[in-house]
This record gives sequence, C-alpha cells and structure tokens, in this order.
Amino acid sequence: MKLGTLINKSKDGDLVVVSRDNKKATKVENIAQTLQQALENWEECCPKLEEVYQALNEGSLSSSFEVNEESFHSPLPRAYQWLDGSAYIRHIILVRKARGAEPPQNLKTTPLMYQGGSDTFLSPREDIPHVASAHGLDFEGEVAVITGDVPMGTKAEDAEQYIKLILLVNDVSLRGLIPGELAMGFGFMQSKPSSAFSPFAVTPKELGNAWKEGRVHLPLLSEYNKEWFGNPDSGDMHFSFHQLIEHAARTRNLSAGTIIGSGTVSNEDEKKGSSCLAEKRMLEKINEGEIKTPFMKPGDTIRIEMKDHEGHSIFGTIFQKVIQSKVTEP
Repeated sequence: MKLGTLINKSKDGDLVVVSRDNKKATKVENIAQTLQQALENWEECCPKLEEVYQALNEGSLSSSFEVNEESFHSPLPRAYQWLDGSAYIRHIILVRKARGAEPPQNLKTTPLMYQGGSDTFLSPREDIPHVASAHGLDFEGEVAVITGDVPMGTKAEDAEQYIKLILLVNDVSLRGLIPGELAMGFGFMQSKPSSAFSPFAVTPKELGNAWKEGRVHLPLLSEYNKEWFGNPDSGDMHFSFHQLIEHAARTRNLSAGTIIGSGTVSNEDEKKGSSCLAEKRMLEKINEGEIKTPFMKPGDTIRIEMKDHEGHSIFGTIFQKVIQSKVTEP
C-alpha cells in the first residue's frame, strides 16, 4: 500500500491513497483525515485503506484524480518524534574525518542516533533556504521508517511488527555549525534544519523481497544539479531498522508516528558514489589531496529517488532547489 499527504491550509494536510504506479490518488477522509490519525488507529484503518488501494489499482474508483507530486507534503508534515540513526559505518568514519573527530569506540556495537526537530518538515519539492556560506549546507539521502506505538524495552527481534511505513528523506545538514554544537556536549540543533521526506510512504509488504531483515535492499539514487551523484545500496546498513528501534525504545515508549532514519546511505565501493557532499569532499581530500566540491549554494538542486527492480519509482521524488534565505548572516 502507498500513502501520501496533500498540502492544504492545515498543518497536517489530507491523507490520500496513491496507486502503485504513482499516477492516481484518492482522498480517504471517511477512514482517516490525516496520516497521523491513521497511524494511531492502524489496526482499524489499515484494512480499509488496503481495500481502497486495491480498488484504485484496478481503476474502479470514480473519486480518483491525477497525481501531481508538487501538491504533496511530506507524508507526515510534522511528527511527534524524528530520530535519525547513523547505520552506515563508512559514512560515520568519513564525516568524522572531515571534521577532525575520531569514531566512537563502540562504533560497531551501539547505534548513533540524534533527536531532530519534527515540528515542521519541508515538502519534497520545497526550496531549501541558504542563510550563509559558512553554514556549509549539505543534503543527506536516507531511508526512514514510521512506527506505530512501540513499547519501552522492545527488542530487535520483535520490532518488525511496529514498522508501519517506509519512506525516503533528505536530512538537510549545516556542516559548518556541527563541530561547534557537538563540542558543547548537547548534540545537533541549529545544524539540523527542517528535513524533507518523499511524497509517498509505503508499507513493507509493498517492497516485496527488497524488504528483508529490517533493511531496504535497493539503490538510493541522488542527482546533484541534474547530474548523477550516487546510487549506493541502502541494504548495506550495519544496524537494521529493527536494531535502531530497540535502541530508541530502550528507556521510553515511542508514540505512533515516530520516524526513524537510517542515516546517510553509504557503501564501501566508491564507484557507487555518495549520498551527501561531506563524503565526496572527504574522499577528494584522501584521493586527490584537496577538496574541490563546495557545499550547496543558491541555485543548486538535489534529487533523491528509489526505483524497484523494474525501474519504477517507489516513493516518488524529492527534488529541492536552494534559494537565498530572507534571513542572512555575514
């Protein structure tokens, strides 16, 4: 099943069911007005939404309309909880090198995770504001899951049942602000502005064999300024989403609508490219002795997408342009 949220005058938008080919959609206010409402009543809503999805794919719904991805917000325009992990070891090592920091000693045994701002997300086609060059604006292509209610103490082997939906994310980062914030000991805040998510979120079942062991085994395609930038395999996570859920729920319950990110998708094979500028810059320094690629500036664009084995777009496309912010700093 594939779901999305249409932009309206409210902060939470209108829930819609989207066809498998991303061409048609239909509102489902008789089932749930918003995705958050559906998630909080998933056992009741899911079977009804599945019926609509089947009818939509069969072409038997008179209420359906043509999909325009520019009309879609992030599936959850705001969320009670946004927790972003860092499950790709290569990415952790490279970005730490880039800022002169050592990897943690428990790198391979304990997941890294930060709590991001989730009161306002960008839509998948919304411009990214550029405040100052010194901020080091960067994109980060990731996979994420949306959970139902997760009890405190949930173990990885029991976590699959709590994963309701899967989607993509551009975890916008300000590399120039990160070292100063982390040095203060309280983690990311200013250095992590609003993220953007893919237009559509899908159930694990929709991914078929590509979803196994709590990982999405498909390449994540990034195009920077309309040129290929990377297509690393998302399935190369050191920590699965099951393990990330266990980590997040160690000391607290997680509310329905919690979003958990994979961290920037990264592979050991450099031929597969990267999913963020920080990695590419560090590889340039290692391989060529100097950094050549600048961070994002007004006019730059980033496109993030994932396709199935037949080449069909699964989640729709994140496509964002950097614009000069009305708020500026020297």
